[in-house]
Amino acid sequence: MLENKQIVDRIVEGIQELKGKKIVVVDMTMLAERACDYFVICEANSSTHVGAITDSIKTYVQEKTGIKPFAMDGMENAEWVAFDYGQVLAHVFQPEIRMFYDLEHLWADAKIKQIEDIN
Repeated sequence: MLENKQIVDRIVEGIQELKGKKIVVVDMTMLAERACDYFVICEANSSTHVGAITDSIKTYVQEKTGIKPFAMDGMENAEWVAFDYGQVLAHVFQPEIRMFYDLEHLWADAKIKQIEDIN
């Protein structure tokens, strides 16, 4: 469990390093039926910004924990990139795509923590 929390913290740091916005950590550890333990969700301004945040997340997690994602998808169009770190999933969205899928509200019964934007 501690390892998952460390991965979440490194993902958040990677997002903040490149000014990702509206970061949300969805803690689903208390739910009986869940896809994973944590979602980390953020927004980026453009496909270039999505790509940069994606690279930052991979670097932060790997350098600080030694863990690489099991899978990553979405870099082709960079509107929504998803990372699979086992029990931790990270999502980097462009704003309109995030609004359309509204992932954090699908898990509204989970504990949702909003991380303040860094300017």
